[in-house]
Amino acid sequence: MTASKTAVITGANRGIGLELARQFAGQGYSVIGVCRESSDELNAVATSVIDRIDVTSETDIRTLVSKLKDATIDLLINNAGLLQDEKLGSIDFDSIRTQMEINAYAPLRVAEALVSQIPKGGKIANITSRMGSIADNDSGGRYGYRASKAALNAFGKSLAMDLKPRGIAVAQLHPGYVQTRMVNFGGLISPEEAAKGLVALIDGLNLENTGSFWHSNGEELPW
Repeated sequence: MTASKTAVITGANRGIGLELARQFAGQGYSVIGVCRESSDELNAVATSVIDRIDVTSETDIRTLVSKLKDATIDLLINNAGLLQDEKLGSIDFDSIRTQMEINAYAPLRVAEALVSQIPKGGKIANITSRMGSIADNDSGGRYGYRASKAALNAFGKSLAMDLKPRGIAVAQLHPGYVQTRMVNFGGLISPEEAAKGLVALIDGLNLENTGSFWHSNGEELPW
């Protein structure tokens, strides 16, 4: 019997992360959900849950590595994120720093910590945002979120180039404007619809299209 593949998903306890966990579990993956606080919904779909993990904490990342030390990670999804708002004239630089830590530095920290456990043919999916596109910015504002997602896109592109010789593909994926707590459930599409598109893109990710920046609807986005 062929062993199931393993997916590690950060921020898996709710929203897009939870729906990704649900859909990859439905594909037969062994899903390991990583989060600060688990949920009944995640416990119901994940093979295992590693909670009390703050992805911005070096100590917690060491704990995560220790708990995953025997795992072969076929798919790593960096999904944990934070959206806050800043407007010119009242910019909170501590808010920007926090978003950079969570949205940009943490995915790179997690990827670097776990990459030795990702085999040839493995994949890394960074859940980013089209708000990280500089070319697509026609409305301004959201300084911290835009900058942190642009940084994540840059980190992801470098990871793609560095890991291609090792047979590991990397994608930057925008889920769309999704009805989650992050946007007070005011989005345009459901987490289920967003995750379905993301799963299709991840399934199609390979060394030929590694490093790309996609919308969940399949559109390639500008940097």
